[in-house]
Amino acid sequence: MFKHFKMGHEDRCGRRFARDESWGPERGGRGRFGRHGGGPHEGGMREGGGRGGRFFEQGQLRLVLLGMIAEAPRHGYELIKEIEDRLGGGYSPSPGVIYPTLTLLSELGYTTVSETEGGRKLYTITDLGRAHLSENQAIVDMIFARINRASASGPNMRPPQLVRAIENMKTALRLRLERGPLSDAEVQTLAEALDAAARAIENA
Repeated sequence: MFKHFKMGHEDRCGRRFARDESWGPERGGRGRFGRHGGGPHEGGMREGGGRGGRFFEQGQLRLVLLGMIAEAPRHGYELIKEIEDRLGGGYSPSPGVIYPTLTLLSELGYTTVSETEGGRKLYTITDLGRAHLSENQAIVDMIFARINRASASGPNMRPPQLVRAIENMKTALRLRLERGPLSDAEVQTLAEALDAAARAIENA
């Protein structure tokens, strides 16, 4: 029923900044995707986010992950690489979103978690998880159909190297702002650095 993906190989995910996904995991609340739904752009994940921009709308990532886990038990990195491979490298969800979402699926009772050799966590779907997928079958089919369309047009997607660089810059700026207030001199330094980067991009 959910054989939209092939098993991907594992990877050691990228650099520190590339791990951020719209600055936070999927958020709770109630919505059309279950009792932890959320707003229309849950977790900041909309079309185009991780490495390669954002792709998934509210609640869709958890359904994708659950659908893939329904095929066979998976590790987190396998899920990341599976999505990346299926989309031709044009999009890769970050660990900063994948793992909180996997934790949520476990807390909801949709998966169980066991430790394998090396301490890695293996996620297995439960009967409750399968029931949740069945309840959302139309949505699941729509999501995977969109993934297949995006895969077919993969060469037209934004270069992942550029998207990763953009995400790195956004994350670096966010981390600096979170450390505390900026002095006038620091504000000026950051503004000049951003302006210089913008000019370099414009002239490239």
